[in-house]
Amino acid sequence: MAAYTSLLLVAALCAGTVYSLSCYTCNGQSSNTNCMTATNCSSTSTYCMTSVVAGGIGSLSGASITKTCASVCTETGFNAVVVSTSVSCCSTDLCNFSGVSSVRSTYTVLVAALGVLGLLLRPSSL
Repeated sequence: MAAYTSLLLVAALCAGTVYSLSCYTCNGQSSNTNCMTATNCSSTSTYCMTSVVAGGIGSLSGASITKTCASVCTETGFNAVVVSTSVSCCSTDLCNFSGVSSVRSTYTVLVAALGVLGLLLRPSSL
């Protein structure tokens, strides 16, 4: 009976390791290719979080990408004339592979929303 209990204890300890989340991690990188280091998260981390700050004026532009494991994550996005920020969250292994594309997608959504608004405000020709 003691052997059975010991076996169950070892299996339970191994299951915790097997089911920990894996995320890509980096800190303040200018390119997503520098943010592809896979890391096993702690058992309290349930999200992979990607934070991107991007800005530019004219032909000058730059981005800062940070990827981490997180126990709490709130998605946000902010676009101004010369700077945009984005925080994205996901909860499956290595799901935070993309970086700057999360900021670019917010621009796409903004342009699409403006296009739909323009269509709705256009006078009807019927």
